[in-house]
Amino acid sequence: MDTDLELRRRVEAEHEAWRAAGVASNGRRAMNPHRYRPAVLPEEPDGKLNVVDPDSRNLKTTRGYLQGYNAQALVGEGQIVLAAEISTESLDTGNLEPMVAKALEELAAVGVKERPGVALADAGYWLNDAIEKIINEHHIQTLVAPDADKRKGPRPGRRGGLYDHTRQILATEWGAQLYLKRQGQVEPVFAQIKSNRGFRRFSRRGRSAVRSEWRLLTATHNLLKLHQHHLQAA
Repeated sequence: MDTDLELRRRVEAEHEAWRAAGVASNGRRAMNPHRYRPAVLPEEPDGKLNVVDPDSRNLKTTRGYLQGYNAQALVGEGQIVLAAEISTESLDTGNLEPMVAKALEELAAVGVKERPGVALADAGYWLNDAIEKIINEHHIQTLVAPDADKRKGPRPGRRGGLYDHTRQILATEWGAQLYLKRQGQVEPVFAQIKSNRGFRRFSRRGRSAVRSEWRLLTATHNLLKLHQHHLQAA
């Protein structure tokens, strides 16, 4: 709650500075000051607090709102989990670049010097700044769907630049085949953990404890994959 309130205060302060200057950084003029009414923020965070697990959040899911966490996993070839993390946001957009950075950190820790060739993600992870940071700072190409599967035409307001470029790549046979690998790599991992192993909810409370539980689950997933690989080889 405190973090959310601080974010609202910062955003309001930035907006007030833009209004006072009369022009934005991109040259756009500010709104008429006579029509502007500054937001009145509360002194204390509003909303409800979960007394059982104050770190958790009320997240929007396909089944409605649920109190909990957003489990993240970055998966490589062979359905091996390279990085696992816990988010408290319903949206996945802010997790793409941190997950890639964490995967690189984990690979370096075990002596793997080879970098991933491309990062694949669904439309829920589309964020221009994150994609550009992965390309420019981590030197990894990305292929993130700019639109959900149900959308056939381009999204209004997103035309040009990276958006159009990605749509053009996905429209090619090579791009479509490459992007199909995402579904066959990451989706089975969540299906195996949830359906085959019967894990449906976290048992521990607090973000740190839940992160440990999630990483234990993904670590045992990797061990099971390794065990099956040895059985097949034998």
